[in-house]
Amino acid sequence: MGARVIKIERPGVGDFARAYDTRVNGMASHFVWVNRSKESLALDLKNPSHLKALKKILSTADVMIQNLAPGATSRLGLGHDDLIKLNPSIISCDISGYGSSGPYQKKKAYDLLVQSEVGLLSVNGTEEEPAKVGVSIADIAAGMYAYTNILTALFERPKTGKGKHIDISMLESIAEWVGFPMYYAYGGQSGPARAGAAHATIYPYGPFEAGGNESVMLGIQNEREWLILCRDVLENETLATDDRFSTTSLRSKNRVELSSIICDKFKQFSAAQVIEKLDKARIANAKVNDMDGLWNHDQLQARDRWVQVDTEAGPIPALLPPGTKDSKHARMDQVPTVGQHTQDILHEFDITLED
Repeated sequence: MGARVIKIERPGVGDFARAYDTRVNGMASHFVWVNRSKESLALDLKNPSHLKALKKILSTADVMIQNLAPGATSRLGLGHDDLIKLNPSIISCDISGYGSSGPYQKKKAYDLLVQSEVGLLSVNGTEEEPAKVGVSIADIAAGMYAYTNILTALFERPKTGKGKHIDISMLESIAEWVGFPMYYAYGGQSGPARAGAAHATIYPYGPFEAGGNESVMLGIQNEREWLILCRDVLENETLATDDRFSTTSLRSKNRVELSSIICDKFKQFSAAQVIEKLDKARIANAKVNDMDGLWNHDQLQARDRWVQVDTEAGPIPALLPPGTKDSKHARMDQVPTVGQHTQDILHEFDITLED
């Protein structure tokens, strides 16, 4: 969106996410992913001079976002009630595990812990073992709700002339995203069974083995598509009206038998041939890719979604944000080093730090 973002980091070590791994030319994959185009300002907030500097910057800021441990901002004098005395129009957004009230208010939280707390692990994984989602979904959900709430507050502010306090809970954010399994378990009913990479209730909707030990993902959403799959791909039209498979719920109930039938057919062909047949029949399908498949995905390359972003270790490829037409319409600036912009920012705000 082009906003100027100043990231406050610990002097010397910076954000602890910088030390998660060294997979990107010696830099941490997680940090590289979420920190391009930000300015890094190194401040020790336990130092009164540094804290005073931050407050001066916040006195003219539009938005402050923080995800410190519960209660930390209030102890530093950076809670919303403190900030509006400095800047009545500031929008402050607190992101925490469980929100600013309630019995979990002071409980520390990380992504996987919130996934577990919200029940996500109960519906993810296999029958034998639960599994976490492979990306930081609770962090991402909280960030998205922070983003939309901040945009709303920015649109409201010209009308009210006032700032706003936004309280984002990771638990509430991801709870909204698990609405389907939550309502599936409505009234004390059991939740969706863990079904690995397959859908828990819609079937066939998941991976099926093809020749050469490859797999193809396909999805059938209605009876029309089920008939087409049976007739044009499986070449067994009578299967469409088989009493075991005549409805979505029956297909899900008898998925072991149906999977065997589908795989027996698919194993006669390579994954590419199966996908070709599914495409010809207009049955939704996908390759079962790994990360190398994503890096080299022909659709992303055809749409020219890759650009180069500078880092301390040299340029690296990065995806344009969804919805942006090209690099002219998106900020794709450098991933900063720790404190890279400290002196420039201090000079801009006429601040001198004391030891």
